[in-house]
Amino acid sequence: MPKITLRDADKSYGNGIINAVSDLNLDIEDGAFMCLLGPSGCGKTTTLRMIAGLENLTSGEIKVGERVVDNVATATFVPPERRDMGLVFQSYALWPHLTIERNTDFGLRLRNVPKAEREARVNAVMKTLGIEKYRDRYPTQLSGGQQQRVALARMLAVNPNVLLLDEPLSNLDARLRLEMRAELKRLHAEFKTTIVFVTHDQWEAMTLATSIAVMSEGRLQQVGSPNDIYDRPANRFVAEFVGSPPINIIELGAGSDLAMAARRYFSDHVPALGHAGSVGLRPEAISVSERAEDMPRGAFGVDATVTGVLPTGGSWILELRTAETTLFATTHIAPRLKDGSRARFWVAPDALHVFAADGTRLTQADDMLAAVARAQPHTTKKIA
Repeated sequence: MPKITLRDADKSYGNGIINAVSDLNLDIEDGAFMCLLGPSGCGKTTTLRMIAGLENLTSGEIKVGERVVDNVATATFVPPERRDMGLVFQSYALWPHLTIERNTDFGLRLRNVPKAEREARVNAVMKTLGIEKYRDRYPTQLSGGQQQRVALARMLAVNPNVLLLDEPLSNLDARLRLEMRAELKRLHAEFKTTIVFVTHDQWEAMTLATSIAVMSEGRLQQVGSPNDIYDRPANRFVAEFVGSPPINIIELGAGSDLAMAARRYFSDHVPALGHAGSVGLRPEAISVSERAEDMPRGAFGVDATVTGVLPTGGSWILELRTAETTLFATTHIAPRLKDGSRARFWVAPDALHVFAADGTRLTQADDMLAAVARAQPHTTKKIA
């Protein structure tokens, strides 16, 4: 399957004053598992529907390889049924009066696939998804997770070049979502199908995708691998949207005690970053100790009070309070600190995320802070 390319894609409704999608430029490579990630109303489902052909562009172009499937300027539009794409909706959209087998082979019957080939394909995909024993049942006799597998089987049976998934796991409980994530990961590895997956769940995107496109208010914010998105967010929106607990943000222009401490730190170690607007601290990057002398040289740190120790099962969240600011840290080591303990928290220089006043990442800060980190001896993380 050639790659899918969107160029300057716009979609507006009504009077066109507000675009659902604006100036979208996106490349989806052959065999990729691309997640469109963002909050409700960010344009991710509209983008998926434009790729599928269920929505016409207002302006711009969509190409599949060298084939133009939608271009307003040249009045080109290829209808959905000729794009060789399969779409799985948030609702499973199964025919209630048809058996599971008939639901699965529905698309093959529409395409007049010969009976022998149709049965072979249906048997193979049902076996792969573990639903062959339900072939004579009806959708109402299956659980939500089983119905989701049937919806996927129906699409995979026709062997589309692209599989489009619109928040297909949102109706499942937590355990089933986990199982279906693993199933989708396995299916992608087995079938090598290009998958475009819409979700607002950051963990679905991080665990499933080979590439993530983060959107906000109809605009693309960043495209990259899950590690790129998490470790080097392009702006504050991406940094704050991805991560749980969310990243701690210090507004450097504020008059809080933590803002003043951060300004002093940059003045002492990286004067060139004096124009920064804010700095972010990932909870897992924060080390905490009752002894101030445990903080390594060159790290950014402040005294705080532990105001909460919150167990989450395999890890703990520490709530830290300075004179005017609350921060959250996480650890996988059982903390000895209790509520009310005085402690020192710190973050290594190369774990600081620095943003300009307009929220964009100051990429030059990464090299500067990495140099500060290299100048200091290596220390292991300590949680008291």
